[in-house]
Amino acid sequence: MSSSAMETEAPDLVCQLENVQGLVDALSSVRWKRHQDAVLELSEHGIVLIVEETGCLQAKVYLKRELFLSYEYNAQGRPRFGVSLSLFVDCLNTFSVPGHSSMIRIQYPGPDMQVLLKSVDSLDASIYAEIRTRIPDTISWDYNFQPAGTTPLSFTVKSAALKEAIEDLEWPGSSIQITLQPSPPSVTFKGEGHGDLQIDFMYYVNTDLLAAFHCDHQVSYKYKYKFLRATTSNIPSSVIKDNRGSKFTVGRGGMLKVQHLVSIAKQSIPHSLMDSAGYQPPSRIAFVEFFVKPEEIDDSRND
Repeated sequence: MSSSAMETEAPDLVCQLENVQGLVDALSSVRWKRHQDAVLELSEHGIVLIVEETGCLQAKVYLKRELFLSYEYNAQGRPRFGVSLSLFVDCLNTFSVPGHSSMIRIQYPGPDMQVLLKSVDSLDASIYAEIRTRIPDTISWDYNFQPAGTTPLSFTVKSAALKEAIEDLEWPGSSIQITLQPSPPSVTFKGEGHGDLQIDFMYYVNTDLLAAFHCDHQVSYKYKYKFLRATTSNIPSSVIKDNRGSKFTVGRGGMLKVQHLVSIAKQSIPHSLMDSAGYQPPSRIAFVEFFVKPEEIDDSRND
């Protein structure tokens, strides 16, 4: 291929986003330690960011193409590349101006396989950044989340209450036992350390706190506290403020899926896109999912 042909070859992806802070919130929610690597996968449907640790905890942020003002996808297949998550988030933060819905242009790849970021909504000044990428590591955990049975084992709890409950259960190096039971319908979080601490969410007692409860038989699994805490430690303040819910689903073998919804909507979003309850269309939401493997399986409790 001639050099002129290479110079005119279209990048795999060029897109524009109108609310950098929303993107920062979504990516920060899966940033559970200071130095963390991530893999980004591009497709015609959007961008997926994946992070994991020791084969026990994995998180994904789904950014659908509808979130972007424009999304020009020219790649064949699904390009994947690695970046430093901390560097990526910190870099995006430089484009975020408090009280202002900053707009950025994202391009991949640049001349040296970088991610290129540029502010596009300011006439006075322009911010430009390049982020080096690397050949992505293979995702070591090839999980396959499957339902535990014909009836879903799931519940939705207010994110603020969930975050507070998990923080209250902290014991150094401890595990948290999560039990779902149909009668009385409830969810129990139990921490063990120098003593026992138990928090019960009772369905029907407070349906504003615990909602959408589905359970037809008792199940009980233990999870490492540090991994469970990672699923809630960086829930964006916007999610807490909006009093949204987080969904827990227990899959086959005790695999735990935790889901949050993070708004990527423009801060001055027209009221026509929201109803009286503050609902926003799915196209304005980034989906964040965590997958946590159980520490141990008590077969006598889960038959």
